[in-house]
Amino acid sequence: MPEINRLNSTLGQIELEFVKREATPQLLMKLSIQLHLAGLSLSNTSSILEIFGVKRARSTVHNWVHKANLQPDEGRSPDHVAVNETVIRLNDEQYWLYAAVDPDTNELLHTKLEPTRNNVLVHSFFRELREKHDVDDAVFLVDGATPLKDACSRHGLRFRYEKHGNRNSVERVFREVKRRTSSFSNCFSNADADIADDWLRSFAFAWNQLI
Repeated sequence: MPEINRLNSTLGQIELEFVKREATPQLLMKLSIQLHLAGLSLSNTSSILEIFGVKRARSTVHNWVHKANLQPDEGRSPDHVAVNETVIRLNDEQYWLYAAVDPDTNELLHTKLEPTRNNVLVHSFFRELREKHDVDDAVFLVDGATPLKDACSRHGLRFRYEKHGNRNSVERVFREVKRRTSSFSNCFSNADADIADDWLRSFAFAWNQLI
C-alpha cells in the first residue's frame, strides 16, 4: 500500500546517531518520533509504546524527537513559492512564524520563528530560503503584507499578489501548526524559542513525507 511504503521510507530517513545506550529498540524509537510528528500527542505516543511492552515517559519521547534533528530536504526547484506569516503563541509570548511552501507539491520549503516582525527578519528568512533551494526563477505568491513584497523586491524575486488559490497551501500548513500547538500544549509550553524552532523543522520533515 502507498501509505505503508511512505511510512517505511520515512522511518528509514530518521537517523538516531544521538543514541548511545538506549534500551528501547530503535525501530520503536523511530515509530514514536514519526507518530508524534504526524499528529499523535506525546501521551498517546507513550501509550502506543506500551502495546509493545515498552514504558517510556512523555519527556523521553519528546527528547527523541528533538535529538533526532530532523530537517526537510534542501535543493528544491519550485516554479511557484507561497509565502506567508502568522502569529503563534509560545508560552505567554507572541511569536511570528514565517513559512514558504511549494503549492504544486504542498511541501514545506522553509520555516522560521521570530519574536517580532520587521523587514530585517523577513529579509533574513528569504536569504535562508534562497540558500536552501533554487527559487530565483520562481514566482512568489504573497498577500498584501508589505514586508513580504519588500523582501521579494530586495532579493530580485518575481512576485504576484494572490489572496487565495495556490496560497491556500501555506494556509493549510498554518492551520495544522496552530491545531498542534493548541491541542498539544506540551509542544510549545515551557519551551524556549530554539526548541520550538527545532520542532517546526521536524514538523516540516514529517509533513513533507506524509503529504
